[in-house]
Amino acid sequence: MAITRTPLLPDRHPHKDFFIADIFDNLPIKDDMASMGHPMFTLSKNKDLRSIRYEKSGVNIVISPSFDYGLPTIFDKDVLLYCGSLLMEQVNQGKIPPKTLRISSHDLLKATNRIITGEGYGLLEKALHRLAGVLISTNIKTNGIKQVAGFHLIESFHFVESSFVKDRRVALEITLSDWFYNSIIGKEVLTINPKYFRLGKALERRLYEIARKHCGSQKEWSVSLPTLHEKSGSTSPLKMFRFYIGKIVESNHLPDYTIEMENDLVTFGNRAGQKVQGDLFSVPRISPEAIKKGAVIVQEAGTGWDYDAIREQFTLQLLGGFQPKSVNGAFINFVKKKVANCP
Repeated sequence: MAITRTPLLPDRHPHKDFFIADIFDNLPIKDDMASMGHPMFTLSKNKDLRSIRYEKSGVNIVISPSFDYGLPTIFDKDVLLYCGSLLMEQVNQGKIPPKTLRISSHDLLKATNRIITGEGYGLLEKALHRLAGVLISTNIKTNGIKQVAGFHLIESFHFVESSFVKDRRVALEITLSDWFYNSIIGKEVLTINPKYFRLGKALERRLYEIARKHCGSQKEWSVSLPTLHEKSGSTSPLKMFRFYIGKIVESNHLPDYTIEMENDLVTFGNRAGQKVQGDLFSVPRISPEAIKKGAVIVQEAGTGWDYDAIREQFTLQLLGGFQPKSVNGAFINFVKKKVANCP
């Protein structure tokens, strides 16, 4: 019998701890839109000492690496995704979260599908050094605020070692940059699929981000190969980039989106509403009118709820098998209950 192989990394922690399951099943993972739209992380797994300069459509970014650790990689971004999701949990409850978080490094590794070994903790420490060491200057505003001076992606970090078990780093304190923090407080985020953490290649992760940012809930979105090459931040020659995209097109395994390429035009298609292999039903669509009505309900309630998070939670119920007689009516009732029960 032939063995079916998936291009995705294995789910290293299929049995989630209660806390992790609560966070990432009920409050979807959030990614900040500013870094999704622009190449702010290197796709190289090797030490990258380049200074990146990006100018496009009025956006200017200069990224200078730490000499000792190099540029932060797109895998290092897992730290920001985890922290951002914890912050959004509090924002959705109407709270203003602090910039400094104290978290379990063990939980971070499990939630982002990383290995939980001495090597895993070592890789996490290097990621933190790169995030804290990089210097960024950009005119991109987050929550309407522009950072005039250069800034780091995280201001500082501190491991707290156990007093009972030698060298056991049980907790981690991270102080986020104002720039990233403002993007969360301003709700300038998008929900991403948990399978993102099972994408093993840097270019795959970057393509998913680009598709999520630009295709979103549209049926499809097309971009020329040279433009995609620039937006991805890839340092490969265009010829090799075309080859890499072709291989990803062959496997076509990005979460949420299909990918096609013809005559150097790359098209991302939305899988939502399509019958996916292994699913027994197609996800019904919420009408534009119901979506607008739900947005008005959330806005008038003034409880601070993230409307995108509410929509995603309802969609997860549909994906889980919920089949209401009227999807639009069920959605509006779901929104009303959410804002009514908000603390």
